[in-house]
Amino acid sequence: MQVIEKVQALRQYLSECRQDSIALVPTMGCLHAGHVSLIRKAKRLADVVVVSLYVNPMQFGEGEDFEQYPRTFEEDVTICEAEGVDVLFHPANLYADDGVNIGLHVHEMDAVLCGASRVGHFDGVVTVVNMLFNIVQPNLAIFGEKDWQQLTILRRMVADLHMPITVVGSALIREDDGLAMSSRNRYLTDLEREKALFLSQILQKMQALAAQGESKQYILAMGLAYLQAADIELDYLEIRHEHSLRLSKDMPALGDRIFVAATIGKTRLIDNMPLLKILENVA
Repeated sequence: MQVIEKVQALRQYLSECRQDSIALVPTMGCLHAGHVSLIRKAKRLADVVVVSLYVNPMQFGEGEDFEQYPRTFEEDVTICEAEGVDVLFHPANLYADDGVNIGLHVHEMDAVLCGASRVGHFDGVVTVVNMLFNIVQPNLAIFGEKDWQQLTILRRMVADLHMPITVVGSALIREDDGLAMSSRNRYLTDLEREKALFLSQILQKMQALAAQGESKQYILAMGLAYLQAADIELDYLEIRHEHSLRLSKDMPALGDRIFVAATIGKTRLIDNMPLLKILENVA
């Protein structure tokens, strides 16, 4: 595995791989089993796998955890080597010395869910991912479905800007107790982790209510009541269409997805599930 820090060195390396398909897995490091699932999917779909490791300052707002965000470079290298990654791209900085003068801006899709409280966050995401796409020029890029809003916005970016890249979503990976895997889970104390389980539990309860034919208004009211009783510091609990991120009709329908974000202790966590489970046919 090559560990490359400079843009020009990466371009030089990849210039010899252009006859093969290239997959990019963008990360901020602190890799866990969720990231491993992205890497393994990339390995199945492409000949060459590039993992980027860059804690992007532009997507952290004032008072957020940029300085404290976990950095575990040596462990990340070990994981990437074990998974057969071809290149680990680890730049010190991707921005000009005088800051960001030109970047991308997200319209409408960042005014809801996480974007409503993290103003400018998704501008930072699309700007840095656009940089990575320009540097690597991958055939496809793999992103986790845990941050569904991010995945949706990046798919729209690729479509709107006519980028010759396929954005592939990879299923959300959960801990054995149901907690969505996140690099930030390590911030949680034992008691906070126990409390965090309410997030996935309420999504499952809301799915059950949808299966019983309840309206979305009733399902949301019950979900909010459950989280309030658990003393959860909620950012949002909403049901939106998974592609447009817009609110839809009152009765549950395919394409509806439940989104939740909450702060447990000092840690902000997100989760999502489809409102209606798709039952597989059994032969």
